[in-house]
Amino acid sequence: MEDEPSFSDICGGRLALQRRDYSPSCREFCLSCPRLSLRSLTAVTCTVWLAAYGLFTLCENSMILSAAIFITLLGLLGYLHFVKIDQETLLIIDSLGIQMTSSYASGKECTTFIEMGKVKDVVINEAVYMKVIYYLCILLKDPVEPNGISQVVPVFQPLRCCVA
Repeated sequence: MEDEPSFSDICGGRLALQRRDYSPSCREFCLSCPRLSLRSLTAVTCTVWLAAYGLFTLCENSMILSAAIFITLLGLLGYLHFVKIDQETLLIIDSLGIQMTSSYASGKECTTFIEMGKVKDVVINEAVYMKVIYYLCILLKDPVEPNGISQVVPVFQPLRCCVA
């Protein structure tokens, strides 16, 4: 593994990019973001529970405290399972295709495979999100129109990054 330049996401968080060369025709790029911060988790939990305790003192209904605990736990589980991506991997095998894998904080993995015959081009796209950001996209061939593009697939989509 080689050391790559440092990268950051659109919010300024650190990202680590690793490149592995298995053979001249097989490469893997792995983009990792930091794990869930205990400090931010504690801050959100305390805020929700303090607000619930404030409502409890006004209403004197213990159901509010139970609901706050339940909502906090469901929110955390939903965030870890559907939102928080720890690592994204792009495996490129020249003659076969491109495999994109997203690993969530809960352990869930989503894998997408694109056959090399369907790939028209790989481009760097730009978008404006409070500032200009650049991200990698794969253009897929349109089966009906030979010169057309059927789909634009962003690579490392949730971890859109810019050079720090």
